[in-house]
Amino acid sequence: MMALKPVTAAWAAAVIVVLSLFGPGVSSAAAQEKERHFAYLTPGLDLPFWRYLAKGIADEAQKHHATVTNYDSHNDAATQLKNAQDAIARKVDGIMISPTDSSTAPSVLSLAEKANIPVVISDIGTVSGNYVSFIISDNEKGAYDTGKALAAALDEHHWNKGPVGLVTISLARNNGKARTKGFRDAMKDSGGIKEVALDQMQRYTADETFKYVQDMLTAHPDLHGIFVQTDTPTLGAVRAIQAAHRENTVLLAAFDGVPEFIDLIRQGKIVASGMQQPYLMGVRSAEAMFEHLEGKTPKKEILVPIIVVSQKNLDQVLPTITRTVFANELKK
Repeated sequence: MMALKPVTAAWAAAVIVVLSLFGPGVSSAAAQEKERHFAYLTPGLDLPFWRYLAKGIADEAQKHHATVTNYDSHNDAATQLKNAQDAIARKVDGIMISPTDSSTAPSVLSLAEKANIPVVISDIGTVSGNYVSFIISDNEKGAYDTGKALAAALDEHHWNKGPVGLVTISLARNNGKARTKGFRDAMKDSGGIKEVALDQMQRYTADETFKYVQDMLTAHPDLHGIFVQTDTPTLGAVRAIQAAHRENTVLLAAFDGVPEFIDLIRQGKIVASGMQQPYLMGVRSAEAMFEHLEGKTPKKEILVPIIVVSQKNLDQVLPTITRTVFANELKK
């Protein structure tokens, strides 16, 4: 019996090694998950919104022992297509895409379908093509509610007829169309506030919107309201209003959010912002992808609410938006 002890000990050690690799709670599927790699194709990581969304995807993927490579399309359809080709050549397990605009998405979807790679669309949308799931905010309602908040502020200043101007994202994007419609409906339902100017972003920078708003203020001395449809460009609108010394005569509404918005809303320099929740959208995108890979059927369209933030509710919603909008990047 004494001679069997070394054999028993060795056998026990081997069992421990095996259990450490494939023990309780670790299935062969989980082992495969560790090898999974995904691509996220984004319009431009210079815009905080897409960085926050990318972080949501990455954090959720990490829970499944997977990795994600971000591909920056620099708001260019040709670059986006090349990024898709590169990701497919690397044989990724899935693609998440926020298209440069809705009309450029089908070419990527077609390539992925031929390679048998599943795709989840994270915002913006597509005009056609096959995909697993589409994660989107209620852009029309969010813009409508933001417009109503601006209209109420205009009314408080006895500027209930406006007029107003818009700086929009690309109207080739489905979400751009929805935001513009929602805002216009809010102006109509608020007594017919007049719209006198509209510019469409191309570079999505603060400097570009600074120029648009500067020109609006010059061309329309009676302008009382402006709606800018995304985050960083809104900072250019704030600068333009200040440079023209129009802080007391022009009210600004925005969409999405960057950390600077918190103080600007507190100070009344932004009346309201309809904030999408990009980090949460990223999480939902990755969740849908993993559901699909696990043989389940995620919803074809997953709607993420928009939070309209103003002076009135800022403190109440701040804990939520710190995570779901700003990906915990707000400084304490």
